[in-house]
Amino acid sequence: KISSGNIVLDKAKLNVSELIQQSIGEFSEKLEDCRLEVVFDKGAEPAFIYADSRRMWRVFENLFNNICKYAMEGTRVYIDMINAYGSVEISVKNISKQRMNIRPEELSERFIRGDSSRSTEGSGLGLSIAKSLVQVHGGNFEIVLDGDLFKIVLTFPEYNPLLDVKEEDTQQECTLPEE
Repeated sequence: KISSGNIVLDKAKLNVSELIQQSIGEFSEKLEDCRLEVVFDKGAEPAFIYADSRRMWRVFENLFNNICKYAMEGTRVYIDMINAYGSVEISVKNISKQRMNIRPEELSERFIRGDSSRSTEGSGLGLSIAKSLVQVHGGNFEIVLDGDLFKIVLTFPEYNPLLDVKEEDTQQECTLPEE
């Protein structure tokens, strides 16, 4: 848990397609329990970004936990990755089991859930933390709602070896929402 509000990033070349594959494997049992099938289109080439692998794992862990909690059982989860024009774009799409009577930007605010009547587990911080971690890596985090379709689009600058030269540049302090 992040309790201090400050983290240090240890950035290096990271294979995002491999991280997503590992995340799918790590969550395979939970996804199976929810009767969710993941369809991952990773593109033809591996995608690399300049990121802290532990913090990026936290982003995907939060996204997959969100999917397991809120996706309609018996549906598919689509993960598409496009590596082009100097950026890596990852989209994660699923069908929500509840109506999404909320604005997309509200879902990444602290203590907000898609169904405002929901009073069960969770603090609503998962997407807020994921968004903060994506942004501190120089990425963009966008939520798109279209009826019951819930989509998150993550965009990162593609890995540039020039950024990986100096060790003092690999650590950066940032502030995240407190958990």
